[in-house]
Amino acid sequence: MADDIASGGRVTFGRGYNVWIMGIDGTWRRNCVLTAVSMHDAELTLESSIEGLNLKEFFLLLSSTGLAYRRCELVKVNGAQIDIRFLNTKGTTKKKSSTRDDSDMVSA
Repeated sequence: MADDIASGGRVTFGRGYNVWIMGIDGTWRRNCVLTAVSMHDAELTLESSIEGLNLKEFFLLLSSTGLAYRRCELVKVNGAQIDIRFLNTKGTTKKKSSTRDDSDMVSA
């Protein structure tokens, strides 16, 4: 697994990890298996059909209660396997804040 991380940042799971995809509006949800993941994208294997679903934006649920999730968009479909890209949401980038103000410094 360390070789996978060093070679491109993507970790591949041998048996996969059970996850769900869910529509942004919550009207649909499908079981799938997470087979590979990186900081920016993932690869999923679907257990049922996605025909007719709006996959422009959706959630990848990492827990059955939906408390751990990422917002995603579809990149590519290859049979039962799909590639997705994680989307950044507003407010996720933190600005580096200084604990002290430079104007408060007294020069000696």
